[in-house]
Parts: sequence; structure tokens; C-alpha cells
Amino acid sequence: MFRILGILKKGAELIGVFWFLVMFGAFLMQVFTRYVLNNPLGWTEEVCLIGYLWFVFWGSGLMVREPEHVRFDMVCQVVPIRVRRVFAIIVAVAMTALYLAGLFPNVDYVNFMSSDRTWILGIRFDYVFAVFIVFMVAYAVRNIIRLVALLGAKWLDELGGGQ
Repeated sequence: MFRILGILKKGAELIGVFWFLVMFGAFLMQVFTRYVLNNPLGWTEEVCLIGYLWFVFWGSGLMVREPEHVRFDMVCQVVPIRVRRVFAIIVAVAMTALYLAGLFPNVDYVNFMSSDRTWILGIRFDYVFAVFIVFMVAYAVRNIIRLVALLGAKWLDELGGGQ
């Protein structure tokens, strides 16, 4: 089981690296054609934007671990560990509920966007924004897994207090 999860994690990381390279490659090509050749390519900006969108949402949903996400936890750092656990449970439940509540309206909107295309390359917008659905599902699943861990016997490890 852990071997399969490791393979899936590596696959997700490779896809994230791919989107970063797409974005960065298009950016370098844009800089080169604009400032060296003095003849900018319009499609590179579009590829940069799509690559950035996919890299950020793919990475946030599937690559970045919970402690690495940006968060404001000044209050959590000064309360006892058991209160921190309650806060973490409340946040995990709330985030799961929010992401699941917003999932179907967002799927609807992404499907609606299939009628429109990007301005230069003509890529359907539902393909461009599909990564947001992946992000929402991944983040909801991650919060469910975190909630199970927080409610389990080893909840201290989840909060980093059992090291």
C-alpha cells in the first residue's frame, strides 16, 4: 500500500515539475523573443499563464504537505496542545465542508467554460480550469485524512507534538 502511495506521490511530483518547466520554458522564450529578437511571441504568455495555473493548483493540492502551506497560526502556537487539537479538528471539518460544498458548483462552471477558448492557442477553458477541480478534491481528501489522524490515538504526531 505504501509503495503504491509512494509511486503516486512521485507521479504527482513529476507532473508538477512538468508544469513548472512548461511555464518557465515559455517565460524564457518570451524574454528571448521580446528582448533579443525584438519580435515577441503572443502564445508564450498564454502558455505561461496556463502553466502557472496548473503548477500552483496541482502543487497546492497534491505536492505541498500540510505544514508547508501558508497559514496564520499565532493563536494556535500559544494555546495548550489539546486546544490546538480542537482548533485543528474544527479547521479540518470546516475546510472539508467548504471544499465539498463548492465542488459541484465549480464542476458546473468548469463544464460551462467548455464553450469558450483561449484567445491565441484556442485551448478550451474547461481544460485550462480542470485543475481547480483536482485541487478541490485533493484538498478535501487531505483534510479528511487529517481529521481521521486528529481523531485517532496518534493525534499528537499530527500536530507535531509527538516527535
